[in-house]
Amino acid sequence: MSGPARAVTVVVLAAFATVFLVGGSFLAPVVFGLQLLRLFHVPPVPRRWHPGWPLLLAAQGAACYAAVYTTGASVGILGFLGGSLLLTPVWPLAVPVAVGAMLRGPVDSAISMVLMSLVIYGLTRLTERADELHAARLSLTAAAVAEERLRIAGELSDGLGRGLAEITTGVRAALAKPERAERLLADVTRSARDCLADARRSAASYRSMSLAPEVTAARAMLTAAGVPVEVRTGHTEPLGPAGALLAGVLRAAVTDTVRQGAATDCLIETAAERGRIRLRVVSDGARTADDEGLGDLPDRIADAGGTLTTGLTREGRQVVEATLPDVPRPREPADDRHARTLSFTLLITVLVGFSLKALLMVPGGQVLPAAACLAVVIALQVRSVRGRHMVALAVMALFTYLPILAFGRVWLGVAGFLAGPLLLAFRRAVAWPLVGTVTASIALIGPRLGMPLAMTVNYTVSTVVTGLVVYGLLRLDQIVNELKEAQRRLARSAVVEERLRAARDLHDLLGHSLAGMLLTCELARRLPPEQARTQLTNVLAMAERGEADLRAASGGVGSMSLTAEAASVRSVLTAAGVSAEVSLAVRGARDGLGGVDSLGGVGGVGGVGGLGAEAETALSAVLREAVTNVLRHSDARSCTISTASEDGGVRLVVRNDGARGTGGRPGSSGIGNLTTRLAALDGTLTVGASGDGWFELAAWVPYEGGLVGGLS
Repeated sequence: MSGPARAVTVVVLAAFATVFLVGGSFLAPVVFGLQLLRLFHVPPVPRRWHPGWPLLLAAQGAACYAAVYTTGASVGILGFLGGSLLLTPVWPLAVPVAVGAMLRGPVDSAISMVLMSLVIYGLTRLTERADELHAARLSLTAAAVAEERLRIAGELSDGLGRGLAEITTGVRAALAKPERAERLLADVTRSARDCLADARRSAASYRSMSLAPEVTAARAMLTAAGVPVEVRTGHTEPLGPAGALLAGVLRAAVTDTVRQGAATDCLIETAAERGRIRLRVVSDGARTADDEGLGDLPDRIADAGGTLTTGLTREGRQVVEATLPDVPRPREPADDRHARTLSFTLLITVLVGFSLKALLMVPGGQVLPAAACLAVVIALQVRSVRGRHMVALAVMALFTYLPILAFGRVWLGVAGFLAGPLLLAFRRAVAWPLVGTVTASIALIGPRLGMPLAMTVNYTVSTVVTGLVVYGLLRLDQIVNELKEAQRRLARSAVVEERLRAARDLHDLLGHSLAGMLLTCELARRLPPEQARTQLTNVLAMAERGEADLRAASGGVGSMSLTAEAASVRSVLTAAGVSAEVSLAVRGARDGLGGVDSLGGVGGVGGVGGLGAEAETALSAVLREAVTNVLRHSDARSCTISTASEDGGVRLVVRNDGARGTGGRPGSSGIGNLTTRLAALDGTLTVGASGDGWFELAAWVPYEGGLVGGLS
């Protein structure tokens, strides 16, 4: 059961018991103890019988009626029994209990009994709802992830799965029927190109649901440039279509900040307000407020119903701010609406009930003015349900004390209505002294109105109890809402992470497999038939690996061999006319220990140990991305790939000549994906180009629980 919810309920029940204990009933602690037994040890299942209920109800009935008929306690104590009955399948029995209390009287005590029964029922139900939300948070999150995986698998199977099958069928047909190989190979090349485009579109679509990858890439980019960065996240994911546009704005703004090279700090801030998402990137060192680096983003954001502005502050700091409509959120579940309705209805019932008790003691000529004043107090109470309203509290304080001059001691009970909102509106360090002040004021006013000591004590205790009842009903509703929102955040976060994982796998695994297939197919079309058959065999192997990558992207279960990946990228580099040198001094757990002869003569040194599965898969993905970038973004003729044991981990380095420009592409989705993958393993990624035309990408990951193979 939720701890805060349980504590609130126990405090209110204890306050009820204290009223009767102060009234002289020594059985009040027994009744209180039986109620706690019901709260803590009897399962909260109202729709089926539990063997503990008859004994508990019998004990409660005996204790409550003994308190009334032997110790002279007020019939209000029967509210404990009434509340317990309302929580069971025999809830109609609460009606004769209430009728009996009414017949014994007095009327105000019978009203208290009914109100107590309803409050105990409501507090227990709200506590049980909090318990259900707390217990179900992980299972509901797992269900949300499973549902998302099924959806992703269905989407990918319909497009990419069918495309891979066409590639495999076409390659096998080309190998079996050489006379038709040229036409079949053209079809396979077209299918590979279409699959690659689909994979990139799907990855971009899944990434667009979240700003997290782009924020990670931006942080890495700024840190590498020596610019301290602060990130303040105030939005809720998934973002929907707005995510892709905001990611583009963030990427462009950060790239421009690094390009200018004069920034000494940068702030990235997001916020959600009034149905819109806002992104602000603030940095110093800007010379002008131009937006040339944003390209067509202003027009695209305007078409989406948003705004994109740039400007300079008085301090010379550049501000890039984008605002877009937020994605509609799902409707509130029926159970949660029921909990809110229950809390609000009970609050109104309690307020009206206590007001009715006060009106019973007001002289006939003053009933209407008193009722009008109480109506104002109730309206202010309802206003205080959501948020802190200081003006309403001030007006409520006036209506708590000023009417005493007109109505006398009967109005002292209204002070409890003020105590409850005070407990909600302020921190404990402030709220409890304020409540203590209100309570003390009743204790001081009572004697001045000529009230006897016993009556003064009764009104003083009632002030605390009424305040706790109001506070308990509203606070439990808040706890339920907080748990509900935490559950939704957890589920949303897990679904977003699942989409991001699928996007990373599509880009880092399947995307690169498809790029290799496309490159090899195009090469095979330019080769003589006998040489082309060798490349087609490689394409078939890549297609089989692509199917495994697709399964990994769909279900999140996949692993890669670093040695096998090194052999694969070597063949792709060689096919593209790039001289490849591979030296794996540290190898994966699946590859055994020792040298790297499994690469087919690549060469290398003896292994010094092995990697764990997660680290090996991460480095394999880094290797794929690095080699793809070599082929796409350089005029390389030579490429070296090496691993080494370094600083308690493994360092993978990919170097190539023919680099274009003097910088990497740290704002790309590939680098962002890899940075996220490695960060999850406490690893790092660095990229950079030297002046001699060589480019280097280096990734480091720590060993997982020591070296595989015996070194630790």
